[in-house]
Amino acid sequence: MSRAHHTPTGEPSQRMLRVGELIRHAMSELLSRGEINDPVLETHVVTVPGVRMSPDLKLATIFVMPLGGEDVKPVIAALERHKKFLRGEISRRINLKFAPDIRFRMDETFDLSAKIDALLNSDKVRADLSATDKTEED
Repeated sequence: MSRAHHTPTGEPSQRMLRVGELIRHAMSELLSRGEINDPVLETHVVTVPGVRMSPDLKLATIFVMPLGGEDVKPVIAALERHKKFLRGEISRRINLKFAPDIRFRMDETFDLSAKIDALLNSDKVRADLSATDKTEED
């Protein structure tokens, strides 16, 4: 397998990013328009913060998060139940030679940013920042 889809630094290629963004938009549209008939999805607002494509564009990992961050497991299970329908709808909306397999994962960037905020607001970090500010004033 060639590494043509990756940049020399191992980052995703522009094509991978572009296809991922097309899939993200299609998935967001499907969710926002309520085109999936499922009681769990009908009672949750689900965001799609990102999609990561495999280098061969055959697998799309769709990151999802219900608004408020609650009921993640039931929402992902509901999406998995409708995977075949969603894959067909996504492939119909974006023009690709092959429809990629899709899988759903919880988006953990919200949790990570909350942890970083908590660290930055901790007393220990504030004390370090205050000490730095005082030495810069001298």
